Amino acid sequence: MGNEALSADVDLSHVDYPAVQQSPEFQELRSTHRRFVFPVLGACLAWYLAYVLLAVYAVDFMSTRVFGSINVAMLLGLAQVVTTFAVTMWYVSFANKHLDPKAERIRDEIETGVFLDRADEGAVR
Repeated sequence: MGNEALSADVDLSHVDYPAVQQSPEFQELRSTHRRFVFPVLGACLAWYLAYVLLAVYAVDFMSTRVFGSINVAMLLGLAQVVTTFAVTMWYVSFANKHLDPKAERIRDEIETGVFLDRADEGAVR
């Protein structure tokens, strides 16, 4: 979804992009994106900051051996990598379900001229 290239005969020079950005559909898309990204970003930054602070101020805890030569710091570092992949997969799934359909509708309206017709009627401005 969303990876289809424009055909060469589509002329987008007439598109009023500020009007597109102010449209309710685009604002809903941005809002949906922000409601997902900002909380997840905050949680990931807090998790990373906690890891760094533990590494700096809780050296004894982080150097605690769990098994063999593996300590808590190594496990939490590995958990950071796993978290990154998990959040990436979560975002891709969220985008495929919630963002891409909305973005595709907006793009289709722009390409087919439906959005331009609505803008001329005053529905967008």
